[in-house]
Amino acid sequence: MNRNYPGKAETGTFILDFFNDPDDILKAFQPYYQTAELADVSDPDLIFDLNDKLRAANIFTWQEVEQFCDAFFVKSNAALANICKPAVDRWQKRYKSAVDAYKQAKAIFERTKKTADAVLIANAENSFKQCKQEKDALEIFKKDLGSFVRFYEFMSQIVDYDDKALEKLSLYARNLRPMLRETFMEEDNLDLDNVTLSHYRLSMIRKQDIKLQENSADYKLVPGDDVGTGKPKDRKEEFLSQIISRLNELFVTDNLTEKDLVNYAYTIRDKVSENEIVMKQIANNTAEQAMLGDFAKAIDDAIIDSSEAHQNQMLQLLSNPAKAAAFAKVVFDLLKS
Repeated sequence: MNRNYPGKAETGTFILDFFNDPDDILKAFQPYYQTAELADVSDPDLIFDLNDKLRAANIFTWQEVEQFCDAFFVKSNAALANICKPAVDRWQKRYKSAVDAYKQAKAIFERTKKTADAVLIANAENSFKQCKQEKDALEIFKKDLGSFVRFYEFMSQIVDYDDKALEKLSLYARNLRPMLRETFMEEDNLDLDNVTLSHYRLSMIRKQDIKLQENSADYKLVPGDDVGTGKPKDRKEEFLSQIISRLNELFVTDNLTEKDLVNYAYTIRDKVSENEIVMKQIANNTAEQAMLGDFAKAIDDAIIDSSEAHQNQMLQLLSNPAKAAAFAKVVFDLLKS
């Protein structure tokens, strides 16, 4: 949207850069046009359900919420963080225990599958699912804190709850949520089949004014009614999505797919992992300290070595049809499997 387009402020016309037909843009904007009707109304009582759900988790006490609100306008950030610390400690202790139990149950389940004993496998699978549910519940608690804050801030502009407890919990939840740090668990064999588009580039072909039709009665906004029904994210997919996002910011990706970006990063990673000195530095130091060691040179060497290795293979394949045919069979078998 070109906010500096001449006459926009006076006419209220949107000027859009796009690939598709203007009708596509119109369809995208139509549900949010200012005269659109709501298909239904949001249930204001959902906030009470979410309030009960958060308090039932036993991560914080109401006395801590009251103490935080009393100190909010008169205490320093450090003092406020100290008031939140008991709840943070409870969540982290339970989360660490849940993650450890999840890892152990997963390892047992994987070993049990090799026994071919249906009873043992079923028991191990049930134990694994229970551990996963406990871990997921703590992650969802953190998500529910954010959902509570957003829903209360939105609905309180419309509904007069006249409930100081909701106001206090909203203030406390807003500050508690960022202090709860989840742990990413490294998984083997990240599957790239679930990679989805997260970034794209728009190129302007032409400009055209469009007018939203006021007499369209078919578009209605659907109110939110799923507050507090969050589901746990797939940790591998979330981690991979973060990696792809960072790579998209680094490279000009017009001629590169997301798999190109990720596979190249994996290639450099594997090259660096062959350097025993660097791997010991990474294992025995903080990230900041390890980056100051031999890591930077190892990255440069890996980039050069990987290029030479790929070029070597490329020349061998292009100069020898028999090798190219054999290599093609290897790739075919990899795809088939």
